[in-house]
Amino acid sequence: MPLGEVAPLVRRPVAIDPDATYREIGIRSFGKGVFHKPEVSGVELGDKRVFSVEPDDLLFNIVFAWEGAVAVAGPSERGMVGSHRFLTCVCDQERADPSFLWRFFQTEDGLSQLRAASPGGAGRNRTLSLGGLAQLQVPLPPLREQQRIALRLDDATRAISKRAEATASAEAEVNALLRSAFRRATAGAPQVRLGDVAPLMRRPVTVEPGTVYKEVGARAFGRGLFSKPPLRADDLTWQQPFWIESGDLVFSNIKAWEGAFAVAGPEHDGCVGSHRYLTCVPDATRATSGFLWFRLQSPAGMAAIQAASPGSADRNRTLSPKALAEIRVPLPSLDAQRLSTLCKRRPPRFVLRSVTPAMSWANCFPPSCTKPSPKGRRTASPPDHLRTA
Repeated sequence: MPLGEVAPLVRRPVAIDPDATYREIGIRSFGKGVFHKPEVSGVELGDKRVFSVEPDDLLFNIVFAWEGAVAVAGPSERGMVGSHRFLTCVCDQERADPSFLWRFFQTEDGLSQLRAASPGGAGRNRTLSLGGLAQLQVPLPPLREQQRIALRLDDATRAISKRAEATASAEAEVNALLRSAFRRATAGAPQVRLGDVAPLMRRPVTVEPGTVYKEVGARAFGRGLFSKPPLRADDLTWQQPFWIESGDLVFSNIKAWEGAFAVAGPEHDGCVGSHRYLTCVPDATRATSGFLWFRLQSPAGMAAIQAASPGSADRNRTLSPKALAEIRVPLPSLDAQRLSTLCKRRPPRFVLRSVTPAMSWANCFPPSCTKPSPKGRRTASPPDHLRTA
């Protein structure tokens, strides 16, 4: 069923009163809901076009809908406004439940349609077209079934949130133990240049036509490496990829300042990184990659990385290879390094996996609400931040 038939776009233009105050909304990506911007006066808004928001509006951020910037307005949004970039759709109360539709747009099926309806390539900004919005195909079981599904998913989300809180608490305890061990290990240790114990080593890939390479990237905030889509040699022009090997310290040279560097594991052997990734290889007789990673992720280490990453182009600040090599790190004995990083792994994630299968997202949507994949599996799935795996 086209979205425009059950939840058409409704715009409520607001005539700005210079003497009044207004509060604008924003929508976070990945289904993380609505946030409120600081209150502003009508004079500050000037001639900006804004539209009123009402509870139960299905909201879309037109430049980030493709990555799940969809939400449902609640009672706290009553009387607030949104710019022209925020679209308000109003459900036919006898046919569609806004919470159900919001949940659907967090599934892979819903997100794939949003991506297809959002052309463009300006970084992460891809604009959702009004025509594309109206033509999005949504499942429409009976209204009572939609409400039941939405309530069930609310229960699942609460259960996952509680378990995430337990994980965060356990992680905080582990990190406190690790910091204590690290302080003991580095007390009185000599300070050395990073370039002396883990020099930069580039391994250029000789690109073979027709070859497909496994490419990786580094997540910010010390969250490790991730797999990118396959890199096809025939798609490369001037780009020069480099090989990555297990044990490498891999730095994103534009995001290292916010913790985008990690230790490559055995599963990353044979992968490649773009020219934007720097690989430092520790001298195995002097330093371990885990110890150096933990040191650089510490407040003192991050301060040094940030100082070595000048620039102010949005979030892109380029890490200088020369400045990286000059960063000073403590260097205790190898035994002390290994001992202080024994518990550097994050707490077990099984606490999140223990949510019962009956509460999984795909199971909450009846078969008619999801499309089978070529392998016969349903594609409904939670957004990344709520996955249980």
